[in-house]
Amino acid sequence: MWPDVETDSAGLGNDADVRLSVEQIEWATLIFVMEKTHRNKLAKQFKTHLNGKRVICLDIPDDYDYMQPELVRLLENKVGGFLR
Repeated sequence: MWPDVETDSAGLGNDADVRLSVEQIEWATLIFVMEKTHRNKLAKQFKTHLNGKRVICLDIPDDYDYMQPELVRLLENKVGGFLR
């Protein structure tokens, strides 16, 4: 959908399959979170590494399964405006 865009995914919780790392934050141009609580956790855990980074809250409840079609559509619609 966006041929020149590289993405990565990680979580903030101890139970995340892939935990967010400082390296991922340093690599990122934009950082998207689904909920305000995610933005708060991100700021608490990685405050010193977020300087100059744009963090965007999509206001999508974190109630979806991984790659659930409804979630994918929501993400495409909400994220797309930031990638054009």
